[in-house]
Amino acid sequence: MTTTLNFDTAPGHQILAAAGKKILRPGGKAATAQLFAWANFQPGDTVLELAASFGESAIELAKKFDVRVVGLEKNLDSVAKARKNIQAEGLEDRVSIIEGDIFKLDKIADKFDYVLAEAILTMQSDAGKAKILSGIRNCLKPGGKFLSHEMLIRRNKLEVHNNLSQTIRVNANPLTVEEWTTACKEADLTLQEWQAGEMGLLSFGQMIRDEGLFGTVRIIGNILTKPNLRRRVLQMRRSFQQQRNHIGYIIFESSVSSN
Repeated sequence: MTTTLNFDTAPGHQILAAAGKKILRPGGKAATAQLFAWANFQPGDTVLELAASFGESAIELAKKFDVRVVGLEKNLDSVAKARKNIQAEGLEDRVSIIEGDIFKLDKIADKFDYVLAEAILTMQSDAGKAKILSGIRNCLKPGGKFLSHEMLIRRNKLEVHNNLSQTIRVNANPLTVEEWTTACKEADLTLQEWQAGEMGLLSFGQMIRDEGLFGTVRIIGNILTKPNLRRRVLQMRRSFQQQRNHIGYIIFESSVSSN
């Protein structure tokens, strides 16, 4: 059964996916590449990816760095599609997708060298962030690292929160650098590296870099030919532009704290 997307009420990530956008990280591919450079993956390392969706990033990780990846995904349709994608790539020995909830990481018995989460924590309440971070800490081996790519807030927190909630239809709750640091510390994770920059999710330049020329043309075509989609995308773009001095992206690498 196919569900028709309600363009008026759907959350922002579903709207952008409907437009054809594949990279939904606030800092784009370049920020994620820097995160992976810090990680310095070694062949055979183990990675747990949260909210793995269709398994595309898990597959890319395995192919590029020769690591073993377990993707956690809640949506059963996405799990099925991810498994088909993995099989099509012939990577069943290095990539697997399991059904699971990011709030129930205690159900995962294995320990990992890395846990990866991109554009996940921002959408959670403070209590939700704390629960997920505690679960991430418990999934890491001694000396393991947590890799994160999220939204950053610099100032005017209440205004930004209200604006984003109205436009992207989710309870966006980005933190300052200091607040991200504290949230990790309270979960026994210590920030080792971090980098912040502009929020470029809907900027033309970042779209070209992330989606490629043909992908960008396809996205623009979808937006131009679908009025309801166009209205929501332009609304989000205006919001990001209005808040550009107040929001951005942050990537950080944190490690299990020494006792």
